[in-house]
Amino acid sequence: MTEFTQIPVLDLAPLVAGTDTTALTRDFADAYGNTGFAYVINHGIDAALLRDVFDASQRFHALPEAKKQAIALDKTHRGYIAINTSTDVTTDLAEVTKPNQSASFMMMREDAVADPDIYLSGPNQWPDLGDFRSVCEAYVAAMSDLGRKLMGLALAAAGVTDLAILRAFDNPTIWLRLLHYPPQPPQSPDDLYGSAPHKDFGCLTLLAQDDVGGLQVQTPAGHWVDVPLREGAFVVNVGDMLHRLTNGRLLSTPHRVINTSGKARYSVPFFFDPHVSTTIAPLAGAGPARFTPIQFGAFLKSELEAGYDAHQSDD
Repeated sequence: MTEFTQIPVLDLAPLVAGTDTTALTRDFADAYGNTGFAYVINHGIDAALLRDVFDASQRFHALPEAKKQAIALDKTHRGYIAINTSTDVTTDLAEVTKPNQSASFMMMREDAVADPDIYLSGPNQWPDLGDFRSVCEAYVAAMSDLGRKLMGLALAAAGVTDLAILRAFDNPTIWLRLLHYPPQPPQSPDDLYGSAPHKDFGCLTLLAQDDVGGLQVQTPAGHWVDVPLREGAFVVNVGDMLHRLTNGRLLSTPHRVINTSGKARYSVPFFFDPHVSTTIAPLAGAGPARFTPIQFGAFLKSELEAGYDAHQSDD
């Protein structure tokens, strides 16, 4: 990993069009082998759909607290996450003692019923809010298609030769999070974050954000680089599971959110991960294995139980 002062930009037009991606694959390897973050442009997601999902988020967060609490986050990790109910206690990047200063709505895969043999399976919890559900589902469908394309590109960039792992994304673990960060008081303590320093634990994060700002990425030297809005672009980063699958070739980079703008910040991260039954281990072509295999569902369970009040043991 090399020191950086700005986030690279990747043009996904060849990937979306299905044309020659040789140059893009090389650029992807450079961006995620050195920074772990990039803006992606010409991604094929309709701008109107993006506007609709931000409008849905703002309408949800404007609801009375009692209506949001009626669908409070459950043990399948679906529903409303109120402010001060999640803490990045598993991070080794900062001493975090205060909950994240954000609230959110969480949607995962829509299952008719919860299967006790599949961790986090179940139906979503939906507010009574007009076309809210249909907008979220349309956005998830479009982003899942883009996520599958990006996973293929990521594996090619890492030199992976056995692509069987892509079948784990036929029925993926997806997370759509509609985030609202209220403005933090000007005299906030240094250890109060919108989102505390952390690395994402999955494979790919595709973030849409407004123009308020606050997202920062950490460099190898420990500096924090701002990642402001770039119109029409997603901010895409690699998480710990893709880092392990590629044997460390693609980087999972620390980042945080501090909202000192004096205004509310809205962002929409979409997390694209394999099925919970997947074993995560370095793939063929990525060099001698540096990581031992782990089971994705078991890893998720430990992370969620550590970080979210709703996942705490009943006893």
